[in-house]
Amino acid sequence: MPGSKEIRTKIKSVQNTRKITKAMEMVAASKMRRAQESMRAARPYGEKIRNVAAHLSRANPEYRHPFLIERDTVKRIGIIVVTADKGLCGGLNTNVLRLALNKIKDWEQAGEDIEACAIGNKGLGFLQRLGVNVISQVTGLGDRPHMEKLIGAVKVMLDAYIANRFGRLMIFYTRFINTMKQEPVMESCCRCRPTILASRPRSLP
Repeated sequence: MPGSKEIRTKIKSVQNTRKITKAMEMVAASKMRRAQESMRAARPYGEKIRNVAAHLSRANPEYRHPFLIERDTVKRIGIIVVTADKGLCGGLNTNVLRLALNKIKDWEQAGEDIEACAIGNKGLGFLQRLGVNVISQVTGLGDRPHMEKLIGAVKVMLDAYIANRFGRLMIFYTRFINTMKQEPVMESCCRCRPTILASRPRSLP
């Protein structure tokens, strides 16, 4: 049976651990608050740009940009999968990866070839385990991703679409609602047609 000294040492150790855990909780809450503020500040701009692009896609000008033209002849789909670099964040990564898995299986059954861009380490590992051909990637973006780090990987996909390599170019990401709810989204990068889909109950690889 432990003596009084061992008990006092154990109590002090637990108290120290509680202090460290409390400090980590405060740091995490502060980071989460900053991330939410940045997201809320950027969302109106993103929604406005999406609306403008959607209106342009419905217009009938003499010039039609390749991004606004639907194709049925090319049996290859490009996908951009956006996830976090780390896990332990509830359904943030799992839901969007499950949605991507469901669509990839459907496309493969329909005889479509798939090439992918992975933004985030979790998405990259998922696509590699699934055996999807990843032609561009970017990881380690941190809490404040910069456009110059993202544009290279995404431009590979956009250039491939312009070169008629893909019939469709889709992006998978998570729409943040609150800390308890996030929606997985599949959105077409051409003709600006967003589609929010509930993932079917299939297991991840």
